[in-house]
Amino acid sequence: MPASASAGLARVSQHLANGALLRDPSSRSIPFVGSEFPAAEFERLRDLLLARRGFDLRMYKDRCVKRRIAARVRACGFSTALPYLERLGQDEAELDALLAAITINVSQFFRNPATFRTLEREVLPALVDRARATTKRRLRFWSVGCASGEEPYSLALLAAELGVSDVEIEIRGSDLSAPALAQAAAGYYDPQRLSEVPEAVRAKYFVPEGQGFRLQEEIRRRVRFEQQDILGESAYPRASLILCRNVLIYFARADQDRILRRFAVALEPGGYLVLGQAETLLGPIRQLFVAEYPQERIFRYSAGG
Repeated sequence: MPASASAGLARVSQHLANGALLRDPSSRSIPFVGSEFPAAEFERLRDLLLARRGFDLRMYKDRCVKRRIAARVRACGFSTALPYLERLGQDEAELDALLAAITINVSQFFRNPATFRTLEREVLPALVDRARATTKRRLRFWSVGCASGEEPYSLALLAAELGVSDVEIEIRGSDLSAPALAQAAAGYYDPQRLSEVPEAVRAKYFVPEGQGFRLQEEIRRRVRFEQQDILGESAYPRASLILCRNVLIYFARADQDRILRRFAVALEPGGYLVLGQAETLLGPIRQLFVAEYPQERIFRYSAGG
């Protein structure tokens, strides 16, 4: 059970023990499960997020979204959707918490280590060699849906260890959630997020602080964070390498195809696209990419490359 759900159940139990039942009579039923979020209330929630945060739930798969909404309902101690909606209308902090719950994927440094080993040993050296053959000598990496920053910072650590001085490497992390981006910029993480970081790298680039670790400013400066909705109309940045892992699974097939086509436009010739382990390329979009390292879902943009 997610931690947020456990916390919600604990709060409900405390209310019952204190005799402080929720005003809604239906609160005497089991905590909100969310398998069937009422259609009318779900539509109201969609409208609220669109009006107050510019976030359109219609672009996302209902099943995935409803599970995350249900977790917030339970965490707030409600057993039905209506009182939670009433709270959302008055509580800006909870609105941000809901948006974060919908959009954030729990991450860690070097998540799926085999993927990062391939990036370190094969992909980055190939990109550096390609950049050296150009006049600009610049590489641009983009981490899409970067949440609290572990993925783009992992790229920054690889770049630092690569020790390349004659090629400029720019790293960009984007996410829809402003609170997640603020956490990313702070660069402070609990030990669990560093479980895949080699001890030597941890000692070199992380400073113990309180119960966690803060990433050294030298590495934090290598990454630029920006708020962006990849389903929005703003242009995608040009990139030599795009990581979009465990993001597409939350979108409908038509939107996945649209995003992937826009990635193809954004990628420089010979650039790479990295997807999550449960994601792949389907349909005509496959003609634009070569499965360079299929087991790691690493594809090379082939058009013009």
